Amino acid sequence: MTAPEPSAVRTVNAYAAQSASTPLAPHPITRRAVGPHDIQIDILYSGVCHSDVHQARSEWGPSIYPLVPGHEIVGRVTAVGEAVGKFKVGDLAGVGCLVDSCQHCDACAEGDEQYCENGATPTYNGRERESREPTYGGYSTEIVVKESFAVRVPENLDLKAVAPLLCAGITMYSPLRHWKIGSDHKVAVVGLGGLGHMGIKLARALGADVTVFTTSQGKAADALALGAHQVVISSDQAAMKAVRNSYDFILSTVPSAHDLAPYLKTLRRDGQLVIVGALEPVGVNGMQLVSHRRSVAGSNIGGIAETQEMLDFCGEHGIVADVEMIEMQDINTAYERMLKNDVKYRFVIDMASLKNQ
Repeated sequence: MTAPEPSAVRTVNAYAAQSASTPLAPHPITRRAVGPHDIQIDILYSGVCHSDVHQARSEWGPSIYPLVPGHEIVGRVTAVGEAVGKFKVGDLAGVGCLVDSCQHCDACAEGDEQYCENGATPTYNGRERESREPTYGGYSTEIVVKESFAVRVPENLDLKAVAPLLCAGITMYSPLRHWKIGSDHKVAVVGLGGLGHMGIKLARALGADVTVFTTSQGKAADALALGAHQVVISSDQAAMKAVRNSYDFILSTVPSAHDLAPYLKTLRRDGQLVIVGALEPVGVNGMQLVSHRRSVAGSNIGGIAETQEMLDFCGEHGIVADVEMIEMQDINTAYERMLKNDVKYRFVIDMASLKNQ
């Protein structure tokens, strides 16, 4: 059988949610033809993010169904458009949370496409800027994407463990770089999960002294094994009092509303607490800020250039995520386990299981 032309519209295997209350199931989707500036990627691995669950269940506002999740994508380039200069067939490539932006606002001009003032286009649960067709994510065998929104993947890294870097990795790397964290900083990471474990590895590689705040004594050994210098049980009032005014920088990965007060007290004068997890209201005590000129900020993934920088940094330092491999057919069980925090620390789908079905 002759393979279809790489520039043709293609129907490919995928898994999709048909509504907020139905499990993910097989659903063929159409990928657009490869345009002059596009690359076509044969997806090898797709990471599973908590946001996949939220959007499949329409918990962040009305979702577009059928919804094909997945924004931690690693694969091989199988076709390139005539104007593509960044990739060639056979290259490793990755796609993260974005596949387009307006490219002309101040944020885009400064390499912060994730903050596009006209709305960045998400890898899934969005709409293509030109055609207004829905975007479909990495729970599929192939993807076609603009070369400017794909990143090169270092050949020396374990590919399956690279996939979560495209979301969890850049989510933690971007604030560390923005606030110029290095060897003269004491950093604390709140929470030890998919985000937190990457925060430990990246902050440690940047030379920082790293502490993990966790409510679970059972996670202490894991945190130290991942590279933390110290673990503090945040429910232990005496332990928290002992580290008051200790940290320059705190990354909070807690995904729900939580009390910032205990952590703010551990910041030094001019220290920053950056929220990367919670998308819900969080309370702030003004006295705890003004008394030490502390600040609270937020950070959202990273731009394409910064994502490439993060991958290159990980390649140089041998950093990847700790992953548990699953087959595509096990995704609904994985979602239930993830909601119970029953994964160390990120699920990754072997897409061969979808190609072979």
